[in-house]
Amino acid sequence: MPVIRGTKPTRAVLIALRRRIKVAQTGHSLLKMKRDGLMIEFFEVLNKAKTVRKELVENLIIAEQRLNMAKAIDGTVAINSVAYALQKEPSIQLESRNVMGVVVPKIKADSVQKKMYERGYGIIGTSSAVDEAAEAFEKLMDKIILAAEVETAAIRLVEDIESTKRRVNGLEFKVIPDLKDTIRFIGFALEEMDRDNVVRLKKLKGKAQARVKEEEAKKAAALAAASAAAPEAAPATS
Repeated sequence: MPVIRGTKPTRAVLIALRRRIKVAQTGHSLLKMKRDGLMIEFFEVLNKAKTVRKELVENLIIAEQRLNMAKAIDGTVAINSVAYALQKEPSIQLESRNVMGVVVPKIKADSVQKKMYERGYGIIGTSSAVDEAAEAFEKLMDKIILAAEVETAAIRLVEDIESTKRRVNGLEFKVIPDLKDTIRFIGFALEEMDRDNVVRLKKLKGKAQARVKEEEAKKAAALAAASAAAPEAAPATS
């Protein structure tokens, strides 16, 4: 029976430990609820991450195919010059949201998918294959940003789930059992002390009663001696 070291078997300590175990049990219940909620959220994010990763791979394949097609039609030099014509780079804004106490990122990107005239290169000097390749890579960039947000959220959730699991297991298998065993030990110790006190009180009571009886016997003997001496003294006076 593991007992918390340095615990004194007193009633004040017993009351404090009973309050402490109530707090520990409440915390254990709340942490279990948090763990279960985080796991539900994690599986939802995980399913979303799988879908996004699949779409990301598909968009990557399409983008590479369209890039190769544009290179074959317009040539590598033309594609490089088109790439340098980009005037406005996508801007990314990092925000956050709270999921049951876990802060996960929320990424917003502006100016990723552009209209044809916003891409900076001349429409007349390039073929439609360049436009299709640019559009495919813009969609790919959107998927990359979304994948970064979802996968980072999944990682944060996994880390907090593991941390919460450790705390739940610590309370369930270490803290609460030790508190229960210590409370049980103090209860037994106090009962033993109460029994010792009862026995001690009975002994003291028995001694007190014996002392009273002894005093009463002494008084009775003194009275008997006095009454016996009284008749002998009476004739002498006459």
